Amino acid sequence: MTIPRRSWRGAGAFAAAAVVGLAGGVISAGPASAHTPTWAVTCSEVTLNLTAYSGEATNEVTVSVVGGDDLLATTQFGRDFSTKTPLQLPKHDKELTVRLVVKAGDDGKYSVDETKTAPVCEGDTPTPTPTEATPSEAPSTEPPTEAPEPSATPSETATEAAPAPAEPSSSAPDLAETGSSSATPVIGGAAVAVLLAGGGILWSVRKRRSVQH
Repeated sequence: MTIPRRSWRGAGAFAAAAVVGLAGGVISAGPASAHTPTWAVTCSEVTLNLTAYSGEATNEVTVSVVGGDDLLATTQFGRDFSTKTPLQLPKHDKELTVRLVVKAGDDGKYSVDETKTAPVCEGDTPTPTPTEATPSEAPSTEPPTEAPEPSATPSETATEAAPAPAEPSSSAPDLAETGSSSATPVIGGAAVAVLLAGGGILWSVRKRRSVQH
């Protein structure tokens, strides 16, 4: 049985198309498996391994703590990038959120923006501070009330309250230097009059006696 040449040609064309299609599928599947970012976060460090990126484009990678500093400032790389020394996290007493940003230079769909949580290391957990017993009554924070200052000292008050002595009238006669009052001459005159009267009575009595004898 002889197979026509046209049949051989048709089979050859079909086989060639199948090979091309298979090759195209392999080629198209290549980029899908490329751009592989691998990274890990522990309580104290971050490791990073980026592979199968385009060597003809400029790629960028940044690693930072959300709300904190950059662990890896924006760095350009080609086909591959990895941290030879793990990136050290700062000491922390609560969980940290670590962010990885990779910008693929050949196609934005291969860019990565992911976050992972760094737990607290066991040795970094702070010891709770013992609570001091609070007193039943809190001390008053108000300053003590100061006693009002007296408006004036007692001596000054007494001096101000004492009435001023009355000035002697200019019309009144001056007192004698001996301290006698103004009635002294009157009393003296009366005494002299009494003495004179007594002397007169005594003289009269003696005269009568002399006449009788």
